[in-house]
Amino acid sequence: MRILAIDTSCDETSVAITSRRRVLSNVIYSQILLHKKWGGVVPSIAKRAHEERIDFVVDETLRKVGNKNICSLHNIDAIAVTQGPGLAVALEVGIKKAKELAKKYNKKLISVNHLEGHIYSAFVQNSKGNPKRDFKFPYLALIISGGHTEFVLFKNHLDYEIIGSTLDDASGEALDKAAKILGLGYPGGPVIERLAKEVGNIDFHNFPRPMLKSKDLNFSFSGLKTSFYYFLNGQDGKGAHVNQNIKQLASSFQEAVFDTLIKKTEMAIKLTTINQLIVVGGVVANLRLRKLMRDLISKYHGEVLFPPYKYLTGDNASMIGVVAGFKAEKDLFIKNIDELGRIPRMSLNKFDSI
Repeated sequence: MRILAIDTSCDETSVAITSRRRVLSNVIYSQILLHKKWGGVVPSIAKRAHEERIDFVVDETLRKVGNKNICSLHNIDAIAVTQGPGLAVALEVGIKKAKELAKKYNKKLISVNHLEGHIYSAFVQNSKGNPKRDFKFPYLALIISGGHTEFVLFKNHLDYEIIGSTLDDASGEALDKAAKILGLGYPGGPVIERLAKEVGNIDFHNFPRPMLKSKDLNFSFSGLKTSFYYFLNGQDGKGAHVNQNIKQLASSFQEAVFDTLIKKTEMAIKLTTINQLIVVGGVVANLRLRKLMRDLISKYHGEVLFPPYKYLTGDNASMIGVVAGFKAEKDLFIKNIDELGRIPRMSLNKFDSI
């Protein structure tokens, strides 16, 4: 089944054409430069940029597929779209376009949860069917991005259970906020990674590791962010350590975030007895974190999977299309197209067809 998938969950307008796990065409228009000067995503700017680019991105995705039998919406079997979670005004643009195309071309519509998309991103293949990864359920999935830090039991296809999540700031959000405090700009994660690498990824300041003593698998990074702020500026805001080496500060903060993720993941492995990991989301682009995860799983003689291509770590429509393919096999199409977007965004635990 050939699926045209749309994702406008935050600050990337993405459209892909997939056939089961294979990505036949993929286009992503990033808004980072539009939001950079504001230090974060501005909802009104994001919405307008999606509206201005969505038609172009759909057309370009069809053009790039390189197969005359597919390069028309008449030859697409179904339309898929991210329903949530995400930035509401951004999601609405993609949902509106998906409904419009489904009605115009008389196509079935599939709604996909953004988080399940990230989970399946570890199994996305290119147009030639590579990499050839087979599913070996169950998996322990860790989603780490700017908006999410969650442990999910991936029991079987489309069968998930969230067993831990962040109570406040997500890990990627914490890294971005630390970068903002240091004046490094947005997005901050890649800059912090580069600076930390230049000083050997050493922990110079031993910032707090939040919630490691808790008996659950939840996360909290707001306290770490606050501790970092007060370390730099002092309780009175007069800049107690503002002249500290910025590379050492970046490295220490990153190590605090990653050490927390690693130790919580080890706890999750012990509690679930699952030694097959899926680690996905924007933060996974960080090579330091990947090494730490590989070192951890080697202790338990298991396997860790990351998204096979860099673009799959961020928001993208390819992973949405892959999930939609499995939903189509189970006939999980939208029953009433007009209802899509009018109902509350459903959690991954409860997500199903409408």
